[in-house]
Amino acid sequence: MLLKKIAIDLGTTNTLVHLPKRGIVINEPSVVAISIVDKKILAVGNEAKEMLGRTPDTITALRPLKEGVIADYRTTEAMLRYFINKALGGVRFFRPEVMVAVPAGITATERRAVIDACMAAGAKAAFIIKEPIAAAIGANIPIGSASGHMIIDIGGGTSEMAVISLGGIVASTSVRIGGTKFDAAITEYIRKKYNLAIGERTAEDIKIEIGSALYLEEKLQMDVRGRDMVTGLPQTVTVTSDDITEAIQAELEGIIDAAKSVLQNTPPELSADVIDKGMVLSGGSSLLRNIDQLLSRATGVPAYVADDALLCVARGTGIALENLDAYKRSILATH
Repeated sequence: MLLKKIAIDLGTTNTLVHLPKRGIVINEPSVVAISIVDKKILAVGNEAKEMLGRTPDTITALRPLKEGVIADYRTTEAMLRYFINKALGGVRFFRPEVMVAVPAGITATERRAVIDACMAAGAKAAFIIKEPIAAAIGANIPIGSASGHMIIDIGGGTSEMAVISLGGIVASTSVRIGGTKFDAAITEYIRKKYNLAIGERTAEDIKIEIGSALYLEEKLQMDVRGRDMVTGLPQTVTVTSDDITEAIQAELEGIIDAAKSVLQNTPPELSADVIDKGMVLSGGSSLLRNIDQLLSRATGVPAYVADDALLCVARGTGIALENLDAYKRSILATH
């Protein structure tokens, strides 16, 4: 097996790399730390995330992807190169074939940027697959069958929804709402209600620890440390799950509206299939407590979170890359 194939779920918050027969080999944050003085890359992934919000003036830790698309091309290329090299290990005589999952709603220019970044990072050929299709394949949905399946992939930067039939997307939408918007809303809410400034890592920890899409009967609480906005001194406050539910209401409504719009644009025959089978949720942010119940109540369609929701897109991208011929119709132009 001389030809190497690499599948990459290039996410706003996390990048996952899948290798044939080996499965997911890398799952690290999409963060790069750069020295401001000489523009050198100091760290990528886990090591760089540790630096978020904690760097001196000479170092900046940044996320090169915003809302699912490349915001900083050079840094994305360096990050891709790092992940490709790490996945394949040491010496390589063959350039790999790379397939990257991208949001369904991205423009031709944004798509081109992903392909160019892969080629610059050392790929022999680059393929693009739309995230909803990759997520559906990874969630073991038989996308080739002549019946409608609805997938909702809620990631860090975007939420992708699509009804898929016969290997193609029948109705879809992509909203730039995801885990990072939840975190920002939590930060803002705690600043307003408790006069406490917290960093994005703390906001993410709060979301994971006590966040819920619906108000919980048994409230969860958590002590949160931050900087008091009035005195400027360190301060600890107790935040409850109700606070978090309230903080992210507007973002959740955006996701619900998007799901409704896809259902409204779905042909009647396929709508019947979706009601039968329910919607499948994937992506890291679908792990927020009760988000499946919230979507189910709002749309009247049952919703389930896929097994290993976080890994669906990466796994699906890997399966599609291994079976290129079978998934030809679902995969976009190559380079």
